[in-house]
Amino acid sequence: MYTFRAKVWIYSGQGAWHFVTLPAKTARELKEDYGHSRRGWGTIKVTASTGKTKWNTSVFPEKKSGSFVLPIKMEVRKAEKISAGKTIQVHLEIA
Repeated sequence: MYTFRAKVWIYSGQGAWHFVTLPAKTARELKEDYGHSRRGWGTIKVTASTGKTKWNTSVFPEKKSGSFVLPIKMEVRKAEKISAGKTIQVHLEIA
């Protein structure tokens, strides 16, 4: 399991997608431990949780930061009262 804190941000393209960028150390560990099992677009399937909410998703590689980004679903944001700019604690398990 990977645990980290990160600030929620909104994707600047179409839609109102919310993400957190994984810290460099966490991204490096994921690449080392699970880089061989990447799927389409270099994604890694995970189960994420914050607060009392858990969801299945994938982390996506991001060229700009050299890290991975984790999408925060609307249902999760509503349940945990998360908005852009808020720092949250995230737990990731490889699915």
